Amino acid sequence: MIPLPKGRPTFCAVNLACLRWNFRQVRKKVGRKINILSVVKANAYGHGAGQVARTLADAGSDGFGVATLEEGVELREVGIRTPILILAGVYPDQLEETLRYRLTPVLYDLGTLERLESELRRRRASLGFHLKIDTGMGRIGLLASEIDGWISKLGRLKALKFDGLSSHFSHAESEEEEYTHGQLTTFTAVVERLRQAGLCPPLIHMALSAAVITLPSSYFRMVRPGLILYGIPPSPVMADSITLKPVLSWKTRILQLKRVPKGSSISYGRTFVTQRESLIATLPVGYADGYHRLLSNRGAALVRGRRAPVVGRVCMDLTMLDVTDIRGVKQGDEVVLLGKQGRESISADEMALWAETISYEVLTSISARVPRIHYSSKAST
Repeated sequence: MIPLPKGRPTFCAVNLACLRWNFRQVRKKVGRKINILSVVKANAYGHGAGQVARTLADAGSDGFGVATLEEGVELREVGIRTPILILAGVYPDQLEETLRYRLTPVLYDLGTLERLESELRRRRASLGFHLKIDTGMGRIGLLASEIDGWISKLGRLKALKFDGLSSHFSHAESEEEEYTHGQLTTFTAVVERLRQAGLCPPLIHMALSAAVITLPSSYFRMVRPGLILYGIPPSPVMADSITLKPVLSWKTRILQLKRVPKGSSISYGRTFVTQRESLIATLPVGYADGYHRLLSNRGAALVRGRRAPVVGRVCMDLTMLDVTDIRGVKQGDEVVLLGKQGRESISADEMALWAETISYEVLTSISARVPRIHYSSKAST
């Protein structure tokens, strides 16, 4: 049983048994010799970073990836002791906290490397780091093509300890593999050049969720699964390649039922006008909760195991459904915004399609005012 919140009934139920299941599928894919860095940035993709990280640590995760120093501190404060990699790096004025909380930054430019090296020497301290290489993502990282200009500088580092090397695929979820393989070839060449120079970091990693499924040659010594841990394939074409279980469902209850005559306008702007006498259900959820305004007159939710369309504009705190064709609807009935009810389900990918975005944004946009209720269902193990 899911422990329901008191008061406002809008919440996300996070099934930790499904999370453990998905982690085991990754372990089966990569084997026991490959380290798994579980990516729990952005509040564990909206699932609740602290509880998710504790669950994955117990399941055997070798470390965790976050985006910011603050996210790393949060994990340390809930008891995570395994390595934490700050994937978007740290700023020089964050060095004190980086050392205090034993966090490992990903560094990606020579200026930051030099400033941190200088400050660490002044403190007579040391800090492990991973180096990011840009092999074609075009985001952050030292350019692989400019290796002749920076490889010698790595060899002169003393206080900074070169513990890892990484890069990032830009197109691994696509069936167009040529660019992906080109990135992998480039990264492999960088690894070899570093080895020839006597620079052999213990952890080399490039594979994110999509590459975990499709590209074993990119595993190296560590993989960085993110979305697949939460039960969502990076692309629909990958759904048959790994058996995943969605971890999060988003639920609420009908706040008010109202029967309105033909010609009634619903919500702001009169974007929906009833074409018949209609039964309208108002829900206590809106775009301030992360239920995207683009779902206005596009989305749907599940009521008594059937789909009910969103009608009118999604408001900041309220959303309306047309439940005219669903028998027996009552005030207080459960409504599933994301997840399964009866034989019907709404996936993050489907909601993303309605909102013209991606599943990542659907999950990470669910706001902090929506409680996350963590539980384990034995039926999901």
